[in-house]
Amino acid sequence: MATDPVCGMYVNERTAGLSLVRENRTYYFCSHECLEQFSTPEIGLVKLRRRLLVVWPLAATVVVLTYAWHPVDWTWAALGAATVVQVYCAGPFYQGAWDALRSRSGNMDLLIASGTTAAYAYSAAALFIPNRFPPAYYFDASTLIVALILTGNFLENLTRHRAGGALRRLRDELPTTATLIRDGQELSVPTVELRVGNLVRVRPGERIAVDGVVRRGQSSVVEALVTGESVAQTKVVGSPVLGGTLNGEGVLDVEATRVGADSTLEQIGSLLSEAELSRMPLQRTADRIASGFVPMVLVLGFVAALAWGIGTHFTDAPLIMLVFVSVVVTACPCAFGIATPAALLVGTGRAAEEGIWFKDRDAIERGATVNLVLTDKTGTLTSGRPQLVEVWPPGSPGTQEALRYAAAVERASEHPLGRAVVEGARNRGVTIPVADAIRAIPGQGVEGVVDGRQVSVGWAGSALADPAPEWSSERSRLEAAGRTVSLVRVDGRPVALFGFEDSVSPGAAQGIASLAADGIPVVMVTGDQREAANRVAQRVGISTVFSGVTPAGKIDLLRRYHTQGQIVAFVGDGLNDAPVLAAADLGIAVGNATDVAREAGGIVLARSDFRAVALALRLCRRTLRRVRENLAWAIGYNLLLLPIAAGALVPLFGFRVYDVLPIVGAAAMGLSSTTVLINSLSLRWVSLRGPTVRTVRPAPLPS
Repeated sequence: MATDPVCGMYVNERTAGLSLVRENRTYYFCSHECLEQFSTPEIGLVKLRRRLLVVWPLAATVVVLTYAWHPVDWTWAALGAATVVQVYCAGPFYQGAWDALRSRSGNMDLLIASGTTAAYAYSAAALFIPNRFPPAYYFDASTLIVALILTGNFLENLTRHRAGGALRRLRDELPTTATLIRDGQELSVPTVELRVGNLVRVRPGERIAVDGVVRRGQSSVVEALVTGESVAQTKVVGSPVLGGTLNGEGVLDVEATRVGADSTLEQIGSLLSEAELSRMPLQRTADRIASGFVPMVLVLGFVAALAWGIGTHFTDAPLIMLVFVSVVVTACPCAFGIATPAALLVGTGRAAEEGIWFKDRDAIERGATVNLVLTDKTGTLTSGRPQLVEVWPPGSPGTQEALRYAAAVERASEHPLGRAVVEGARNRGVTIPVADAIRAIPGQGVEGVVDGRQVSVGWAGSALADPAPEWSSERSRLEAAGRTVSLVRVDGRPVALFGFEDSVSPGAAQGIASLAADGIPVVMVTGDQREAANRVAQRVGISTVFSGVTPAGKIDLLRRYHTQGQIVAFVGDGLNDAPVLAAADLGIAVGNATDVAREAGGIVLARSDFRAVALALRLCRRTLRRVRENLAWAIGYNLLLLPIAAGALVPLFGFRVYDVLPIVGAAAMGLSSTTVLINSLSLRWVSLRGPTVRTVRPAPLPS
């Protein structure tokens, strides 16, 4: 059995007959309406709007004819209006009901079509064959039910369409052509023809077509579309830029580093698509309940009608028919069917506006239960772009040679310190040679062969970074100044110490405070030295710090927290963080995270801003809360109204209560769906302002 990606109903794949292949995946649908809404949501909304413009004037006409104005032939006029409603306006319900019967599954369309057809057919029969059917006419019920349910569907689809706007904006804003610089000439080419290494010129006011690095020019770039940050970022030579972002006043020549499906924008689009089509465990449970609820409601309607038929000795055909219609329409689980999708769509849409991307909806449910956050330091709490500020011993020719060798083996490194070494060498005018046999040692450093000599660079906190005893005091001096220290060895002999500094991310302290206000402590786990780690921790408000921790040590620490029953999220951005991101209950890959880290994480943040971590976890909790509230409302609605629809009000108001109960049931069903949608839309205003202050326990220490 497959799940309809629009309404969540189960579909028999062998008999469905309705499927769509997109990006090498096959999706199955319970009805043509769901297929159309999935493939072309704008067209689906237009058609629904047209039907609403027809159904409400006709429904109002029938109501006036029935209750306020009775010309001699009013029943024939009501029949004409109701027929148009039943044939045109209710057409999607009949198509969906036929699709459900053909695929041997149940859906809401089957209930709606059954109920409205029963009311319409009995009224028409009473008009054409009055001697066989008592003259009772319920054209008002059939038309108003269709009008109310179409209105609910329109509001639901409109909410879905607006919630999915982030994905459409991402795809629509990426330019289709770019200005390619080739042999000094400008050529306008389709973006699909761009390749890595191409030089692309971006004029003021244009969107950047590729991920790349600025090679010429200076400008300000607005990255709100991708990162959610509305403040323009200054870009100079060497600055990275993202495809889809908006160039400001200057001209930039950008060397493409990622194109096509590898670009950040396309990867984010893929994440959004997967998240919109995936289903969280709670949603899958709700889907199964909704799927079984449809045949149960039909059976209950027949049983209730049969019971009242037996009780009245089958002398009151209108009553029997209205009991069936009331049960089927009142119990139709429309609100139940949209309770989970509505909250998830709004929640993920709100997150996308802030540059927060869920890889799947399981991540939302996991994020809602997190009670401890472990975070790396570099690139998460800091800017992630450390600068090489000191080389020791200073001024010696050997030091320059050490920098030359170190930059050669670090040239291809994705580690922030490795990139800082390369940038530091270039800024100092050092020519970087080609290295051979380069090997990255996770958590330790990198080594290779340069000009026939064995070179290694030991990162902070690793065994490779331990200097000779005579250099220990100098290393201590650098660490006491809060600098991260790396050691360069040539042929096994220490030749230089590098000192790095990294600025604290502006939003780190606020993000930590927001998590604390929500009752979630934060623990720093870093491979950096203790002094540098403690200095950053003190500035951002973290009290528990583990420094000098290897990737394997991070996983061991995570497991120790798990034994205490903690549900842990890990925040990281580097290649070394990928194993612990995958092992954590929830991995959060931050900012310019490497591809491996993005794959391992359950949530991807478009910018290195710890406030986004706090907002992501708050959205997870609020979204899951809205899902549960919506499900509780939908279930409570059905539990309350089903007995009424089956006849609980008859002792109080008599049998004639059923003259209006189908309409009241349809209105209540519409109100239920609207309530679910309004409750879900409240997620649009979730922010970090005004957090709920709680008593925060100190960050626990693992046993």
